[in-house]
Amino acid sequence: MPGERFESLRNAVSSARLLIAAKTALAVGIAWTVAQYTPGVTDEYPYYAPLGALLSMYPTLMESAKSGLQTLFALVAGIALALLVVVTVGPTWWSIPIVAGVGVLLSGTGWFGVGREYVPIAALFVLIVGGQDSDDYSLGYLTQMAVGVAVGLAVNLLIAPSTLTAAAAARVETFRGLLARHLHEIGKAVSDSWPPERDGWVQDAAALADTSREVRQALDDADTSRKGNPRAMRGRHGTADVHDRLGTLELIAVRIRDISETLADAIWERPGGLGLDPALAEPLSEACHRVADCIDGREDDSADAHEVRERAARSVRALLETVNEVTVSSGQAIGPGVVISMHLRRILLLLRSHE
Repeated sequence: MPGERFESLRNAVSSARLLIAAKTALAVGIAWTVAQYTPGVTDEYPYYAPLGALLSMYPTLMESAKSGLQTLFALVAGIALALLVVVTVGPTWWSIPIVAGVGVLLSGTGWFGVGREYVPIAALFVLIVGGQDSDDYSLGYLTQMAVGVAVGLAVNLLIAPSTLTAAAAARVETFRGLLARHLHEIGKAVSDSWPPERDGWVQDAAALADTSREVRQALDDADTSRKGNPRAMRGRHGTADVHDRLGTLELIAVRIRDISETLADAIWERPGGLGLDPALAEPLSEACHRVADCIDGREDDSADAHEVRERAARSVRALLETVNEVTVSSGQAIGPGVVISMHLRRILLLLRSHE
């Protein structure tokens, strides 16, 4: 628990968070200053401009533009709903609650995105705060919010946020290391004793899918951070190669999970599991370690990298030969050794295809 609180505090004062905080403060200050010089009655409602700037400030330019437009769209819908009541039955003890309910229903349509809550809020503000001056109030409310959104977008564009490409690429490489460590854990558990006493790798396997989704989301966020960002336009590289690497690792993760589940079914005799001959323990452990080394390696043409791949291929062939010998002696053609060997071989093929 203390570790989680420390991590949360560190995220709150990260460089990216400090930058967005500084830009928000700057945008709010500029919006408040500009709002007092707007023409007509709109200058009577300057306090809505800083709110608009605050609502439009997001870590990425695309999110800022999208959220700002969605909020303005929601305000227009809420104001229109309130003005419809004003020109018909007027604000009464029963019409105001109905408008609030209709606004909530509209906000649930998905048309307004992150600004959905402002449909009923805008309607209530016009009816209750605007009162007899609902026309002037509506104009000032919408105009000043638009001023704030425009200021927020301008500040976010002039002080462009950094792209998240490097962070996403680092997450992908961390994911690569995690897959390699997990396969090493399986190899170590099998070689320590038979049947294996270590079972941490089983729980780790279940978490691979969640980790994979988190890394994919980080990469999607990186793509979003590049859209319309001047820093991305000046960059030399995109995220195509990172997507390619992650796609390969996701396929490898599926096969490692299958290896974990197949081995766990065999070891603890789960329903549907097939027994694993103890003679397979040593070659299985060796194959897992060598393939894990191959996953953890970096793609290059060096002699060392080539030797790592060759060693992994030899270990998988040795496992297959042992599987064949056990199959002949036992008379059982289907077993966990066959499935695991196929998955390890497929992992090597995936790595070779990517390279």
